[in-house]
Amino acid sequence: MFKGSLPALVTPFKNGAVDFDTLKKLVEWHIAEGSSGLVPVGTTGESPTLTHEEHEAVVETVVQTAAGRVPVIAGAGSNNTAEAIRFMDFAKRVGADAGLVVTPYYNKPTQRGLIAHYTALNEVGLPIIIYNIPPRSVIDMVPETMGQLAKLDNIVGVKDATGDLMRVAKTRIACGTDFVQLSGEDGTTVGFNAMGGQGVISVTANVAPRQSAEVQAACLAGDYDRALELSDRLMPLHIAIFREPGVVGVKYAMSRLGLCEPDVRSPLTEATDETKAEIDAAMRHAGLLN
Repeated sequence: MFKGSLPALVTPFKNGAVDFDTLKKLVEWHIAEGSSGLVPVGTTGESPTLTHEEHEAVVETVVQTAAGRVPVIAGAGSNNTAEAIRFMDFAKRVGADAGLVVTPYYNKPTQRGLIAHYTALNEVGLPIIIYNIPPRSVIDMVPETMGQLAKLDNIVGVKDATGDLMRVAKTRIACGTDFVQLSGEDGTTVGFNAMGGQGVISVTANVAPRQSAEVQAACLAGDYDRALELSDRLMPLHIAIFREPGVVGVKYAMSRLGLCEPDVRSPLTEATDETKAEIDAAMRHAGLLN
């Protein structure tokens, strides 16, 4: 179920509030453009600055709008186990297909603490994609720990944002071939898939969903020459978007296509003129702007 190009959806804002009309339009657009699934209220969805009520309303809106046409992996992470259980319970109740659960940040649990956290979440009964992103969470779930968790009924995969391509093989050995591995780094996704991955939870796919889906389709078909050709068109955009925090860059890029406003919530700020110029050039290289 979880493979291909899955956009880490932005949360559109208008006058400081969540713009649910635009959110619904984005869901429809992504499905029409060939995205394989949708991932609301992750980091790219600005989950750190959403209230609990906004978080849950975004998840419910995406699930209802997708209406079963593609799977929805709802952001459900927290460094507070009880809070993560709340998000998982809600996602299950409204019909999400899985929860994306980041390794707890800031309080830096041990590997034993990670096992306790995810074991508690496993009891909710909703499939879980572990989100391992050491640059943001400060901790790294090692493959041996992931292998222990993969034995639980509802721990089904990982979004791996370590940037370490050897990790794909190590995780496969630890967790088995049925464990889903999704790249969390747009720029390394072809290599990630070549090592045994099944797809990407993508920031760039917010602005280039069809192109991202084509890269993933080529990888899944084993046509890596085609995948590299397509990926090279997007590589400058991957780089430009992340000159500043990814959601800042991708919302600006989306605004250039009239998809949403570029608004982000403080403490994030609007992209600089230099970043905007680089994104514009990268969008032209990808064929997204004339």
